[in-house]
Amino acid sequence: MGIRKRTKPRKVDLYDIFCALLYTLKNGCVWRDLPSDFPKWETVYYYWLLWTKTPSPAGITPLDKVLKKLSANIGWLRSVQFIHRSSF
Repeated sequence: MGIRKRTKPRKVDLYDIFCALLYTLKNGCVWRDLPSDFPKWETVYYYWLLWTKTPSPAGITPLDKVLKKLSANIGWLRSVQFIHRSSF
């Protein structure tokens, strides 16, 4: 049997993080004003930094990839992509 790296399970669901990011982008609120239904703003902000500052060799961040796939199905996401790109 091979050696397997043991990791601690996540305490926060990544889907909740993603929903909080979409909420922030769509509504234009600041991080600290996230509703209590979402994870802590510090956690959401950490993942925002992680997903927007780690480009692939092609220069596309993981968040860009997801927003591009979703924007074909959801109209308001096109404006979110614009806001996301202009936030740098």
